[in-house]
Amino acid sequence: MTVSRPFDIHVAEQSRMRLLLGTMIALIVADGLISRFLIARGFASEGNPFLQPLIGGNMFLALKLGGSLLAALILRDIHRRLPRVSLIVTLFFVIFYTLLNFWSLFIFFFTSRV
Repeated sequence: MTVSRPFDIHVAEQSRMRLLLGTMIALIVADGLISRFLIARGFASEGNPFLQPLIGGNMFLALKLGGSLLAALILRDIHRRLPRVSLIVTLFFVIFYTLLNFWSLFIFFFTSRV
């Protein structure tokens, strides 16, 4: 029988956090791609008033990528001091962007058949 050492728990926690942060970044970028596609085809409009002027150009996706990377860096830094808080916040954003992407795809598949 092997006894788990605190270091092993720390390594597993770090891996879990890296996976969540990578997933969060991917979901935010996917949201940008799906939003851009839906708006370009007239199926949706951008709800964020700060991003509305940027939606047509490449700055929109660059801003989504840059913002998600910045958020991931901040959450990783918080994770060093408050691992449970950063894990909960990151998990919240992963769930939020997963639901948002499903909603966007739902809009596309149900409005494109009309």
